[in-house]
Amino acid sequence: MPDVVKVVIFSVAAFVMLFIISKLLGKKQIAELNFVDYAVGISLGSIASEWATDYESPWYHYVIAMAIFFVFDIAVMLISRKAPLFKRILHGFPVVIVQHGKICYRNLKRTKLSVNDLLGMCRTAGYFTLSDVEYAIFETNGELSILPASAARQVTMGDYRPECDERVLLPAHLVVDGRVCGEILEQIGKDEDWLRQRLQVREQGVHDILLATYDSVQDTFDIHYKNELEAALETK
Repeated sequence: MPDVVKVVIFSVAAFVMLFIISKLLGKKQIAELNFVDYAVGISLGSIASEWATDYESPWYHYVIAMAIFFVFDIAVMLISRKAPLFKRILHGFPVVIVQHGKICYRNLKRTKLSVNDLLGMCRTAGYFTLSDVEYAIFETNGELSILPASAARQVTMGDYRPECDERVLLPAHLVVDGRVCGEILEQIGKDEDWLRQRLQVREQGVHDILLATYDSVQDTFDIHYKNELEAALETK
């Protein structure tokens, strides 16, 4: 078989293998690229490109190598779901770099961003001055999430309610994926006993909760359960 034909066949096989692995890994491989996804993506691409031009080594060596990286990525994803500490070490955690319109210089240094980088990301989001930004959070996927100040928010129906508070506060996610967020509870001055009493659950009950967000202004909870058949409801 001519070498050119081998290269064509191996290139098609490498593409098909990459496509299958990408579909199995899910859309997060493209939408939310973290450190592990980045390393696995580069490795798979390198293996596939070498496979496409190497017609001397056995083809199944490359299939085994790509399968190992696929299994590694799946294993890391599953372990991260069960071990939040492992996930924080591996993926990091969101960092607040702007609070009440002021730059948190210590956190800015931790993210390895410069002031110009921060200003550019704010402009991309449509905010040309930091006074319009109440909070800016640097996410683990490298994106900047912005909570605008009251004066910079778009007008909504809720703004016509006279009881609306002008102060913008970050939502308090007290339960995430069945686990109580102790740091957030401490920030709002509450404890787990108060949380379980408000949620009306026993000690093991929080494991059925996918997300519980507390609104300190309205003193209400927005609860989402792991059971898909049970709709999200608001408990006062």
